[in-house]
Amino acid sequence: MALEHALLVALSERPASGLELTRRFEKSLGFFWHATHQQIYRVLARMEADGWVTVEVVEQEGRPDKRVHTPSATGRRVLADWLATPMPMETFRSELAVKLRGASYGDRAALVRNLRDARADHALRLATYEQMEREQFPDPTGLEPGVRDRWLVLRGGIRLERFWIDWITEYLQAHEMETS
Repeated sequence: MALEHALLVALSERPASGLELTRRFEKSLGFFWHATHQQIYRVLARMEADGWVTVEVVEQEGRPDKRVHTPSATGRRVLADWLATPMPMETFRSELAVKLRGASYGDRAALVRNLRDARADHALRLATYEQMEREQFPDPTGLEPGVRDRWLVLRGGIRLERFWIDWITEYLQAHEMETS
């Protein structure tokens, strides 16, 4: 997947300026696909040059004009084609997994400290996702398809964070049994 596809999804949900898109990205798609604001602006410019988005200039008082991006017919076609393309099986590439496997060859105590920190980070992200779910989807029954898609992606994020917490906890418990 290219950043262009993630931006087309976000802009299909709601047209936005680069700044608005960057802020929205940090609070939603950014949990699953990381991009800096510089990358977003650079890709938006390329998407505009390629005809994937149209830009409406909106005047603002006391501030520079805002450029609001919307997917063009070409951009909507590119997104539809990409969505219809078969995807490869997700691969599991994890620095954590390699460190766990190699723990016997280094400073296991340092790794365990880092694991406790990582578990706390995942617990914080899980709490964030669960709060988002309570606030944005208090009653997920009967959601419209686009909203339901966002809810289901959030549910996937919740499950993923639970996976990380459970896996790290299992490792830490096994380590504690070994050292006691």
